Amino acid sequence: MAASSLPKPQDGSKRPRSDPGTGRKLDIVDSKGLLKPPQIINKEVSWLSFNARVLQEAADPTVPLIERLRFLGIFSSNLDEFFRVRVATLTRLMKLGRKAEEIIGHDPRLILKTIRRIVLQQNRTFDRVYRDILNRLKEERIVFVDENNLNPDQKESVMAAFRNDIRPRIFPVMLDRIRRFPDLKDRSIYLLVRLSHQKDSESEATALIEVPGEPLSRFIDLPSPGGGRTIILLDDVIRFGLPDIFSLFSHNRFEAYTVKLTRDAELDIDDDLSESLLKKVHKGLKQRKEGNPVRFVYDRDMPGDLLRRLVRELGLSRKKDTMVPGGRYHNFKDFLRFPPRDRTDLLYEKTEPLPLPRAPEERSLLKAVRNRDMLIHLPYQSFRSVIDVLREAALDPKVLSIKMTLYRLARDSGIVNALINAVRNGKSVTVVLEIQARFDEEANIGWADRLREEGVRVIYGVPGLKVHAKICLMTRREKGRDVHRTLIGTGNFNEDTARVYTDNILFTADSRIGREAYGLFIFFESNFKVVPFKQLLVSPFQMREKLVKLIRFEIEQAAAGHPAEIGMKLNNLTDPGIIAHLNKAARAGVKIRLIVRGMFSLIPSSRNIQAVRIVDKYLEHSRFIFFHHNGENLSFITSGDLMPRSLDRRVEVACPVFDRGLAREMRDVFEIQWRDNVKSRRLDVRRAKPSCRKGAEKPLRSQWEIVPYLKSRREADALPFQGERE
Repeated sequence: MAASSLPKPQDGSKRPRSDPGTGRKLDIVDSKGLLKPPQIINKEVSWLSFNARVLQEAADPTVPLIERLRFLGIFSSNLDEFFRVRVATLTRLMKLGRKAEEIIGHDPRLILKTIRRIVLQQNRTFDRVYRDILNRLKEERIVFVDENNLNPDQKESVMAAFRNDIRPRIFPVMLDRIRRFPDLKDRSIYLLVRLSHQKDSESEATALIEVPGEPLSRFIDLPSPGGGRTIILLDDVIRFGLPDIFSLFSHNRFEAYTVKLTRDAELDIDDDLSESLLKKVHKGLKQRKEGNPVRFVYDRDMPGDLLRRLVRELGLSRKKDTMVPGGRYHNFKDFLRFPPRDRTDLLYEKTEPLPLPRAPEERSLLKAVRNRDMLIHLPYQSFRSVIDVLREAALDPKVLSIKMTLYRLARDSGIVNALINAVRNGKSVTVVLEIQARFDEEANIGWADRLREEGVRVIYGVPGLKVHAKICLMTRREKGRDVHRTLIGTGNFNEDTARVYTDNILFTADSRIGREAYGLFIFFESNFKVVPFKQLLVSPFQMREKLVKLIRFEIEQAAAGHPAEIGMKLNNLTDPGIIAHLNKAARAGVKIRLIVRGMFSLIPSSRNIQAVRIVDKYLEHSRFIFFHHNGENLSFITSGDLMPRSLDRRVEVACPVFDRGLAREMRDVFEIQWRDNVKSRRLDVRRAKPSCRKGAEKPLRSQWEIVPYLKSRREADALPFQGERE
């Protein structure tokens, strides 16, 4: 999004000058001119705190070794996207001068300076953790080698791999023979190579090699003397083959240094109505490849003259740009795909998903949900149930139509296959496919083409809004009238992420939810028609207003001396307006508990607010909100976080969980997570590092405890369903 299109804070606030609880003036910068996170929690700085928590998992000796490597990969991948999006946006905002402070409440120059300091600190920690993991792997007879410490058999194996698979994909650029320095691609790794001759100092040359990506593996196994496993990285295989690559020349000395450039990846989608959204996205994807640099990572051993030349050619500034000295290898996100071979003892134990307690083994899911709602807890329970119900709907002669929103899809999507099968069986199928899903734009354009070719009606989102809601509506003809079955989720309808993300999907036949879901699809199909939503909270229409109203009710209850409580499990909490109301509620006596995985901008004004973060085997992604509401215990699952973009610039849906048994189940899961004292950390702005929670009688790890809890659930529930059926 262009910087000029970013909105002002919804509560009209500028940079905070006083503590909302005490009224005392805030010192917003330290003696070095850096933001003070203990006083002001900028969302980018708070995100770096989350990534530091990921790095803690990589450093944790109780985490299986290969899983520790993968946490390094997660940390690295997260940081790449952080620079491509958030740092890129701050860099754009910096050009607006003082106006930028009115938009985001902080001086972007100070934020960027703070980010650089934190990233460099985290990078040093990363290097230390990586060395420790390599040493631990060596103890397990898994050894990483480079081109300088190979035995004769390994050299032969490396040269064979190089000549057969790698050299055909290597295309060096001789930098001394071209006028214009080549553009470095985002997400690519390069070797800057210095060629020289021991006896002829005048023959020095410089070349640039792009390290090839898929389908080549970054990890190449070599003969391992005495058993175990020996691995060399692709970069080092290329280093080994440099004499072969440059055999045309007379050089006999080769030095290779890794460099990586991260570019601005935000798409500029303007409001020109004369151009279709599809064309705008295509144009934006092309511009993304030429985005401005936002981070430069280089081998810290690179000679000064080479580094200065590279910085000059790339047009970088040591003062303004983030330049990170690293090691010989930069693309650590590749460790997400590190092949474990037969060392499953160095991984988390695989667990089979549990069956749904209320799901029938042989009967129809569409019929079963008529009597009782179902709630899927991913990944503890199988995503297969979603595929099964769509497959059934595709075959059921009474099903008339399927309408569904899609944001990110699995690489081999069973969802898409089921929808196509429904069309082939004569159903009317409509898909709202968000082609502005960041970094999935090209994939979604491809999915849209395939769906359209098969006869699916495809709607490319909503002008001016991203459709982030996760909803599927199936309409069935029963006893002469149309009835609805609705799926509403907290995460994407994606089989791949469903294995590693915690999410919830509600499957209901409640007529109130079905009618309003149908009204939402009317809006998608005709953007000028907005039906009233009484049960669903839908942004950008009334979600903010209704959440504020619910918070105010808790304030009134506390003022009257009644129990008042709010609980939230979210990925991000950054909206200044919602934060202000939560602080007001806490000061009024409302007990507020928050489980927030990612960005957390709230500065507690009262001890009544407590907040924690959980990072563990699975990515905590489910979103759940509850209010005491004078004993009614209102509960919602939601597709969106409490951020300005989610409340004002996206279509998000929070759905009430009317079934009291399922609402209680959600609360039980929340309580289990709240009691976690192994992988949970306090979110405390007064602490530089996340702190462990101590004082419990025995260790409790929530992701481990949820499994036996869900196993204990039975089909028969003591509490009757409280919703409406057709």
